[in-house]
Amino acid sequence: MFTVELYRKVRLACADGMSQREAARHFGISRDSVCKMLAFSVPPGYRRTAPVKRPKLDGFTGLIDGWLEGDRGVHRKQRHTAKRVFDRLRNEHDFTGGYTIVKDYMRERDRRGREMFVPLAHPPGHAQADFGEAVVIIGGVEQKAHFFIMDLPHSDACYVRAYPAAIAEAWVDGHVHAFAFFGKAPVSVLYDNDKCLVSKILPDGTRQRAKLFNGFLSHYLFRDRYGRPGKGNDKGNAEGLVGYSRRNFMVPIPRFATWDAFNAFLEDQCRKRQSDVLRGQSETIGQRLARDLAAMSELPAAPFEACDQATGRVSSQALVRYKTNDYSAPVAYGHRDVWIRGYVDAVVIGCGGEVIARHPRCYDREDMVFNPVHYLPLIEKKINALDQAAPLAEWDLPPEFQTLRRLMEARMLKAGRREYVQVLRLVETFELDDLHVAVKTALRMGAIGFDAIKHLVLCHVEKRPPKLDLDVYPYLPRANVATTSAASYMCLVSGDGA
Repeated sequence: MFTVELYRKVRLACADGMSQREAARHFGISRDSVCKMLAFSVPPGYRRTAPVKRPKLDGFTGLIDGWLEGDRGVHRKQRHTAKRVFDRLRNEHDFTGGYTIVKDYMRERDRRGREMFVPLAHPPGHAQADFGEAVVIIGGVEQKAHFFIMDLPHSDACYVRAYPAAIAEAWVDGHVHAFAFFGKAPVSVLYDNDKCLVSKILPDGTRQRAKLFNGFLSHYLFRDRYGRPGKGNDKGNAEGLVGYSRRNFMVPIPRFATWDAFNAFLEDQCRKRQSDVLRGQSETIGQRLARDLAAMSELPAAPFEACDQATGRVSSQALVRYKTNDYSAPVAYGHRDVWIRGYVDAVVIGCGGEVIARHPRCYDREDMVFNPVHYLPLIEKKINALDQAAPLAEWDLPPEFQTLRRLMEARMLKAGRREYVQVLRLVETFELDDLHVAVKTALRMGAIGFDAIKHLVLCHVEKRPPKLDLDVYPYLPRANVATTSAASYMCLVSGDGA
């Protein structure tokens, strides 16, 4: 290929009166090259004037197109590669061409089929929402975090919140916290067709919303919009924010004691980002956010309660099943119908208008979540089950409680075990820390008994000194025990028997 410098010299010589024949002889090039240099000021590059001829491949292009069209309905990891197409052509159809022409044809075909996009303008007040995934360490345990993101495309303001699972309650809870973060609700939110939001796409394209999400929409009264199924690029801002959040907020792998601490960190990062000026913008994200907020709606007086509602029945083992897991309830409610509220972080069980149990939510399958206190009244009656009771197996009590049990059993045998359970039942009324203080005091004083420990925990709560004598209970009559003499029995002996 000739250089730009040669183009300049040839064009300059011809402009000074040199003929094309003389220029070709002087510069050692063909007359056709001189004509081309006079027509272009710089080398125009190679230009194909006729389509590429592939005589060995042309008879097989229809077959290749059929295979690639069939790939649209299979998993992307099991589609034809250029190598696989070449192997099939050679082995099944006696293809004699080379691998390179097959590869070039597939590359050109893929380029022609790529989708084109229209640049979009985003008016203020609208939002996009999605979920992403990242690895985090919470409480020393490495696990997958599902993080909710909400993006306001006009201003690029964002909100990010992480959850153990991308369930319907997490979708709604993420919205509630995002709305509280911004202080307003958007005019509309664009989603993909997640099953937590859309239970069914009807033939006419309308969406049948999931029950919880439908109630949420009714509470905040914003418009929900949906992209095409399988087309994440319809909400490109949200997709981009997922990647941005993972790269900037979660590298290196986040380590936090609790989910609440991690979410407080994410919220702080979203707030700091509002001072950034993005490429192509002259204002900060926060300055543009003001226009978004001006177009958004005021929030209702109370936030929506992001919980799943269900009903159940307490089993004979005082368990209530919710989402494949069993949660304990007080034994007094055995075989009764109850209502269940499933929150992102908790499961609440109630009967009538009363909440009877509250547990941290379990995201495993077929697991049991116990509150040992629920079973103490039953264990007090069936005291032989004390050592084999599954609800007590993982109850991490302070070591002083085991010492108390050993002393009680040594003094009162089986009755001591029952009295020990009575001591544990004080947790139904008092905090475990207060009971622990009372047990340590009882061991130090040698007051090994339920009544003494109950008195000690009362004194600790009421902040008064303990008095383990009858002066503490002045309303009880004092008992005067006189000395018995032999003469006192004489009245029992009649004169006839003397």
